[in-house]
Amino acid sequence: MSEDLEFAHFLADAADAITLARFGALDLHVETKPDLTPVSEADRAAEDAVRVLVAASGRGEGVLGEELGGHGGAGAKWIVDPIDGTKNYVRGVPVWATLLALQRQGEIVLGLASAPALGRRWWAARGEGAFVNGEPCHVSAVARLEDCTVSTTSARGMPDGWRAIVERAWSNRGFGDFWQHCLVAEGALDVACDRVLKLWDFAAVQLIVEEAGGRCTTFAGGPPATDASFVATNGALHDEVVSLLGV
Repeated sequence: MSEDLEFAHFLADAADAITLARFGALDLHVETKPDLTPVSEADRAAEDAVRVLVAASGRGEGVLGEELGGHGGAGAKWIVDPIDGTKNYVRGVPVWATLLALQRQGEIVLGLASAPALGRRWWAARGEGAFVNGEPCHVSAVARLEDCTVSTTSARGMPDGWRAIVERAWSNRGFGDFWQHCLVAEGALDVACDRVLKLWDFAAVQLIVEEAGGRCTTFAGGPPATDASFVATNGALHDEVVSLLGV
């Protein structure tokens, strides 16, 4: 295991210890951010812990996080979503994860998604494949929409083409957030969509899906970008899915 990956697991372990300890707590403090999404004390504490560990590591890297912004690290930084799936977290639903991505010179070189309440951790390093709980994972070989399983975090606001995809798909689910994209990497799902994501939402899962053999773009087929749509597929279905989402 590379030094970068070892450090990513170290950061994830620290975040997991904080988030798991407060998961399901009756006195969990939750606020509403200006964008009307929730943030808990555990979100902020986990991100703060990652920041402290990165600063103390001597690696010279910065941090860009969902809750506390970004600073430092001219050439490299960790992109952090301390709890992806906060709405689940605050309601006691175990589908949430800490997302970590290492960016060097503008390129994501490592991604990790740790979902301790599910007992699952996915990771990938550029050019080295994708893994879940230490085992290699790969996207499915499903090549027809009629045979595929699709998912979206929320159907609200999705383009009309999504309905066409759902009607043709073998199965339609709503696993949501990071989990659906990691399930694409595992080959359990074939298509996963989100209407709008931030960089910290997709940086880690994009690399995991791509290293597992899949593809990730916006609904229009362009490179994933902050405040844009995001679709992850097994690759075989990508062009057809994008053609329908763009209608």
